[in-house]
Amino acid sequence: MKELSDRGSRCYRRWLEGDESAAGEIMEELFFGLVYFVDSFVRDVHAAEDIAMDVMSDLFVHRHRYDFRVSLKTYLYMRGKSRAIDHLRHRKALRIEPLDGAEDSACEREELEERLLVSERQRAVREAVDKLPKDMREAVWLVYFESLSYSEAARVMGVKPKQIDNLLYRAKKELRSILGEEARDLL
Repeated sequence: MKELSDRGSRCYRRWLEGDESAAGEIMEELFFGLVYFVDSFVRDVHAAEDIAMDVMSDLFVHRHRYDFRVSLKTYLYMRGKSRAIDHLRHRKALRIEPLDGAEDSACEREELEERLLVSERQRAVREAVDKLPKDMREAVWLVYFESLSYSEAARVMGVKPKQIDNLLYRAKKELRSILGEEARDLL
């Protein structure tokens, strides 16, 4: 069984060995990306933050669950996706209607986006990516924004690496048509 050695996994190993500062490094490196990824499913930044915090808490409380076979980022994103789907099922069963605080949520979402997508070019690509079908959008996000390998992204999405390759090919083609002239500079 191959053990991966990514920065997150190394930090987690340090934390397991008693280095408390490693937990902060893990949170700093992975938390906001996880929130943004989960938000792409639930479309509610408050719920996404709660889900991401639960996933991170489980990582530190249930030490035995992460076994280093995949990168820590992949593991957290798989857990985040699963929790997001559970949240959506629960929300659908309860038929929760959004409250009047939607404007506050939008401001927080912009702040989160600002942290992750700094330049104007990245923002233009992000808007175009949002117009993609869900499976293409998810593959693009995992591979290009979160720097997961095709096999890691495939594991998160529950598909084969070749399907990731096909999704990305179709997504690039679609993005070129959405972005038009800007696509030459951005893609």
